[in-house]
Amino acid sequence: MPSPTQNHRGAIVAIGGAEDKEGDRRLLKRFLNLCGPGDARVAIVPTASRLADTGERYSALFRDLGARTAPIVQVRDRRDVEREDWEAALEGVTGVFLTGGNQLRLSTILGGTAVATRIRRLNAAGVHVAGTSAGAAFVSEHMIAFGAEGATPLAGQVSLAAGLGLTNRVIVDQHFRQRDRLGRLLAALSLNPFPVGLGIDEDTAAILGPDNVVEVAGAGAVTVVDLGQLDASTAAYAEPGRPIQLVGARVHVLSAGARFDLEGRAATVLDEGA
Repeated sequence: MPSPTQNHRGAIVAIGGAEDKEGDRRLLKRFLNLCGPGDARVAIVPTASRLADTGERYSALFRDLGARTAPIVQVRDRRDVEREDWEAALEGVTGVFLTGGNQLRLSTILGGTAVATRIRRLNAAGVHVAGTSAGAAFVSEHMIAFGAEGATPLAGQVSLAAGLGLTNRVIVDQHFRQRDRLGRLLAALSLNPFPVGLGIDEDTAAILGPDNVVEVAGAGAVTVVDLGQLDASTAAYAEPGRPIQLVGARVHVLSAGARFDLEGRAATVLDEGA
């Protein structure tokens, strides 16, 4: 486990869902390698899922890929945090993996609990945290709870909730291209343009390092939406259901190997012809 005295946090890995679990499993392998080749200890948090076997399926996947241990943090309702076994599951881990399901289960069950606090402290001490689908949405301070699909941002289109709070720099939306979610990500960011939006395709990851640089990995793309330099917005007074006008929005579409610097709000594209 990384030393609690080190001066940088662990990586935050947001996966857009439907990651390859049967082929080369490159995103799961990438996360495992971050957590320590040959000595990775990855705790599985299946709270978002209502399926009883989700935790065990991911635990078996990571153990098959070479994890030393993959304990399950079995928190199905808020009463479960009163048990002590979740503390044992998080002891000495080098990574934490949040499964998919429903992100509101994560926020309503884990929000304000000792489990959420422990995961934040682990990440601050250097432990890497990944989430897929709902788990990816939950990693940031502000989380998209739900919203209508479509390419045009509409007033009232999206509802936000408090997330885990590992970073306030981004808002994540998952299954992005597959479920046509550009409009709801734009609508979410229009409410406060400080964060950068990361729209992550399936089987694709945005890896946020301690230097606040995002690296793209996987088969699809990450759509980076930056409203930090907006010239004009009608978000404050657009009537419900009406389009929100946004002038000066910046959108980048980045594939594997490309990077986005959240501090400088600048993209670096991988030269595939090099």
